[in-house]
Amino acid sequence: MQLEAKIIPCAKRNAVNFESTPAKIYLTAPAVDGKANKALVDFLSGYYKIKKSNISIIKGLKSRYKTIIIEGLKEVL
Repeated sequence: MQLEAKIIPCAKRNAVNFESTPAKIYLTAPAVDGKANKALVDFLSGYYKIKKSNISIIKGLKSRYKTIIIEGLKEVL
């Protein structure tokens, strides 16, 4: 599955909103030293109940807009 998302760091809680385009993912981690990217992988791993190794950020490592590949899921959001 490929997911286009806008990341909002330093949020009050971790949450996801798939109703907007691109999907908005709220993370409590700051966007410093890759902490938000790590928190994103951790959050999506728990959300979809899959291994962290199945999640890859393929575009936007230093941007709020990211393209994420999630292996093992077939739906496209």
